[in-house]
Amino acid sequence: MAQAVTPDGAVVGYDISAPLLDLARHRAEDAGAANLRFVETDVQSGGWADSVFDLAVSQFGVMFFDEPTAAFGAIRRNLAPGGRFVFVCWQGVERNPWHLGTALKSLLPPPRVPAPGKSPVGPFSLGDDEYVREVFEAAGYASVRGTPHETTVRAPASAVVDRSVFGLMGIPADREEEAFAMAERHLDRFAVAGGVEGDGTYEYPLAFTVYESTS
Repeated sequence: MAQAVTPDGAVVGYDISAPLLDLARHRAEDAGAANLRFVETDVQSGGWADSVFDLAVSQFGVMFFDEPTAAFGAIRRNLAPGGRFVFVCWQGVERNPWHLGTALKSLLPPPRVPAPGKSPVGPFSLGDDEYVREVFEAAGYASVRGTPHETTVRAPASAVVDRSVFGLMGIPADREEEAFAMAERHLDRFAVAGGVEGDGTYEYPLAFTVYESTS
């Protein structure tokens, strides 16, 4: 995006995660993007913007707002009249069979009940098109358009399975080996036939939607 608006435009990246922002800064430096800066903040708080923007973009991030209407509203208030908000989010988990949640369900604790006034979060929390449109409308947007996409990507097992997050998922330490074996069996269906032996290459079917609206 920084390259697209050069030389007269500027881009600001907002995120609540300091480590991810550090990674982004290093990538920006490597790319020589001088018209790009980053700010650590909670976007849904509403007190984050020091500018008015023509465009707001999120790629697989808005599903983790636990107050999505407030967050979308905060973004809208910092858009210029007629400014656009564009984001991509996963469709439902049933359309993304690569995800491990279903395969590891027997080892996972019950889903957390959101606190009063909060909404469930997670990769597929905005997987229902009707719900997304309700959130947009409640946040004051107009002309909502959703474009569904399906594709297949080739990637290693590590793109889906990360043993280091099993604990964060709530899997007991003494069952992590069992979980990893279950994950491997789950991925067998996506293994690339005829691939190089031991290359660990898989093809994952993805389903996501790109939403666009104006302020």
